[in-house]
Amino acid sequence: MSEERLMKVLLGPHVSEKTTMVAEQANQIVFKVMPDATKPEIKKAVEMLFDVKVDGVTVTNVRGKIKRSGQTIGKRKSWKKAYVRLEAGQDINFLGAE
Repeated sequence: MSEERLMKVLLGPHVSEKTTMVAEQANQIVFKVMPDATKPEIKKAVEMLFDVKVDGVTVTNVRGKIKRSGQTIGKRKSWKKAYVRLEAGQDINFLGAE
């Protein structure tokens, strides 16, 4: 795995009520990732970018919803999210404040 590829794997954090609860209870962070990303790639990318130890990675494919506006029917893009469980004592601070 090249370092260039690892820099592109993570698209950004996914923030919602569910991900906030997961972060507090299970020490997990949720990321939006590339559709072709694998678990080992995600693990190495998180460890490289945030300098933390990753305990495990769970991946979920989210299907795009079908939406309707008047007579037109459209579909949102499908995407992939990764639940990254950090080892005890590890934390990722997205705000950058210390």
